[in-house]
Amino acid sequence: MKKYSFVADGQSLITSEALLEELAIQRQDYDDRPRSQSLAELSLILDLTRQQIDKDLAPATIIDQLARSLHELRAKSHPDIWRELIPMAQRHGISKYLLQDPFTRWSHDKPRGYSGDAQLLDFIYGHESIADEVANSTPTGQALYAYTREASSSVAVRERRDLLTWHVDEIAKARGPDTEILAIAAGHLREANGSQALRNNALRRWVALDQDPLSVGSITRDFAGTSVEAIDGSVRTLLAKPDRLGKFDFVYAAGLYDYLSRKVSVKLTEACLSMLKPGGSFLFANFAQDIVVDGYMETFMDWALLLRSKADMWDIIEATKASDDTASVTFGANRNIVYGMITKAI
Repeated sequence: MKKYSFVADGQSLITSEALLEELAIQRQDYDDRPRSQSLAELSLILDLTRQQIDKDLAPATIIDQLARSLHELRAKSHPDIWRELIPMAQRHGISKYLLQDPFTRWSHDKPRGYSGDAQLLDFIYGHESIADEVANSTPTGQALYAYTREASSSVAVRERRDLLTWHVDEIAKARGPDTEILAIAAGHLREANGSQALRNNALRRWVALDQDPLSVGSITRDFAGTSVEAIDGSVRTLLAKPDRLGKFDFVYAAGLYDYLSRKVSVKLTEACLSMLKPGGSFLFANFAQDIVVDGYMETFMDWALLLRSKADMWDIIEATKASDDTASVTFGANRNIVYGMITKAI
């Protein structure tokens, strides 16, 4: 697998330092007994998994039990203790087995230099662009991928893509052919593939903003000749000049807030609201605290996220919306992703 040289360098504000700083806010004092208990429990979980591998149990059974156990351990461990456990799990011998899964391996290795890149989401979507990675994996890796692709978080991400498509099409119906859309951290803009509004030329423009030049290039190639405009840009540049892109009927950030501190989230939300036309809407999504594969994602996938509750989403909304704006917070079908929506007053 070729390692791409692009690395999130702070321009995006999606850095490991920012993530750790946000997580550090949760720190509390704790004695050594809970730490010892958590270490012992992790060792037991990993050793039992090794025994299951040695017994040649079905890969789906192995990874399912492991993910559930890690979720339970994460839920009851102090955040500081859990952060100590992550590298211990990653160094365990079962990692070699789990990294046969092309999805887990891509997330762990980070060929584009950062977590949650657009190609990683293509493993969730089952897009043709990852077909070779899957085909070249071992039979065990393919069996593990069959599980991870259908994990609750993956199901929620596919639903998120479809919800974005639905919102774009409904807003285009309501607001007419001059509808303008902005996708922030657009990735490969896979939600546009199913859009009837885009297919029927019912949009004035669909701006896709992303900091990764590979993603920008992919969008430019895939949507040439349509109303989609791929633009190279980051959160930092957006915050500095929120008016440079114009005004929009719908602005959304689907996979970005998982990596942003509350402070940056509030600033970005303010910037997005300033780019709305009267009656326009801003949608932001976040992996929810109800997610049940969080422990596996943070350990063997090395995919750290800032999970948010319904109250956390309302906190961002209340800090940013005007008194006459309307807002809502809703969950996806399996409650693994939570959505905040703010509609600007007319």
